[in-house]
Amino acid sequence: MIAWLNFVILLLSAVLFLYFYVKSVSPAQLEQKIGPIAYEKCGRYRTIAIIFETIAGVCYVVYYFYPLPLPLPTTFTWGWPVSIAIAVIIALPSGWLMARGMIDAGSESIAPKKEHAMYGGIYDKIRHPQAVGEVMLWWVMAFLLNSPFLALFSFIWLPIFYWMCIAEEKDLVVRYGRSYIKYQQRTGRFIPKKIS
Repeated sequence: MIAWLNFVILLLSAVLFLYFYVKSVSPAQLEQKIGPIAYEKCGRYRTIAIIFETIAGVCYVVYYFYPLPLPLPTTFTWGWPVSIAIAVIIALPSGWLMARGMIDAGSESIAPKKEHAMYGGIYDKIRHPQAVGEVMLWWVMAFLLNSPFLALFSFIWLPIFYWMCIAEEKDLVVRYGRSYIKYQQRTGRFIPKKIS
């Protein structure tokens, strides 16, 4: 019973994370409807999204103790040290990318602000470093918990983060106009563009 309840909460948390995060990255569009308070409202949406993402992370841990009764091994066939090594190999570059993106985005990583200019730093090469780094951390957790199911379940985050990035880019076009469109043309969404 606990296993199925945890799984339902995990799914709901993922969906609600997506819903509130998409709302949080649309302040310019919302401002056209309700005025300047849109940025503050989107900051609250971001906080709610983070809460649901945290709940999903907790569900990963709970899954370790209460796995679903599936015809799937509860742990990988290799030893835990191998899973930890895989987790570290994924965590180092993805954690760096996420942290670098957060540093270069500044306070806007937590809440959108109208006066914020377009980012520099890592954003000169890739448009969504935080998303690329963060989405990979779900596999880090899955391997640290040595769970084949969670490693498979983590693929659900790929379309979720993709959809979030698309929603954010739509709003950034509204917010920054032609300069953002030019920026899109010279940078890669998830991997740097090859300079010709």
